[in-house]
Amino acid sequence: MSDKNEDAKAAANQKGGQNPERPKEIEHFGGPIGLDIGTTNIVSARARGTSIQITKQLNAFFTVPASKITGMTLLKNDVLYFSQNGSFYIIGNAADTFANTFNTDTRRPVESGLLSAKEDEALNVIQSIIKTLVPPPKNQGELVCYSIPGDPIDTKISVLHHDTILKRTLQDMGYTAIAINEGFAVIMSELADESYTGIGISMGGGMCNVCFSYLSVPVFSYSIQKGGDYVDTMVGAAVGESATRIKLIKEKELNLLKEPKNKVETSLSIYYEDLLESLILSIQRVITTSESVPRLSKPISVVLSGGTAMPAGVREKFEKLLKANRLPLQFSSVRMAEDPLNTTAKGALQLAIAEEK
Repeated sequence: MSDKNEDAKAAANQKGGQNPERPKEIEHFGGPIGLDIGTTNIVSARARGTSIQITKQLNAFFTVPASKITGMTLLKNDVLYFSQNGSFYIIGNAADTFANTFNTDTRRPVESGLLSAKEDEALNVIQSIIKTLVPPPKNQGELVCYSIPGDPIDTKISVLHHDTILKRTLQDMGYTAIAINEGFAVIMSELADESYTGIGISMGGGMCNVCFSYLSVPVFSYSIQKGGDYVDTMVGAAVGESATRIKLIKEKELNLLKEPKNKVETSLSIYYEDLLESLILSIQRVITTSESVPRLSKPISVVLSGGTAMPAGVREKFEKLLKANRLPLQFSSVRMAEDPLNTTAKGALQLAIAEEK
């Protein structure tokens, strides 16, 4: 590619600030889209024949000083970015590479499951990342079903602002946008054979989302603002390590079924138990105070999903705590979702397909 073409490409990437180039593999095949907009990742799911195509980007960014040579170099190396206020905002998976190289942390446009109020460019970043995963629709008004958290029961925060911003972003791109609660997306993905009756729990980085559905009708849905980030931060503070370092240990080494071997594993066990107890107590609180919980003749399934649910022993500890708390519902099983990291996007896709028919 000539220098002239490189200059033109760099200028196009910077112009307007929020239009990074999209990966070629997601271009130009139509149909509904499921979109999971999480604290850690944004995941897109699309039906392609009998299979589902998953694409994802880290929901993060990293800034470097803007210059012409840096812009050309980033583009030559397929690094997604946009220009704003004299800085290049490197977005998605590449942000993590830069942060690791410079021995620091990425910044996130979403905090505790909702658009961050601490990051001035949070909206621009998240819009840019979405555009790398969702190409322009072939036909105006194609469906995108996007995930939103339930209103947190442990704070007075509403998801309305977060939901409205995401809907407008997708509508401005030419889509018809419909929201799906994260917990209900788990049910849509995993409980079709049980007539979409049961409890779906999405354990993410910023929060845990819970939904109880009866015959595909959500009875209740909510969130608690505790998740994997809470565990990482609290453990890091307790043992004098960075949250990033704790996250790596948690994902690669943690097994809650074994006795802890060191202070990091001990602290991870303590804060995971705290997280799971908070989750169980929230379910108990909502079920016992709700007037709309149906009386069921059969036990129901509980499905866990999300990266925070994946370490060995999480399912077993959750099931033990659930059985120890007397709830006015019977449970047939507690199981992991088939594809925990992509469950929400797949459930959103299933709803989008159903709504299109």
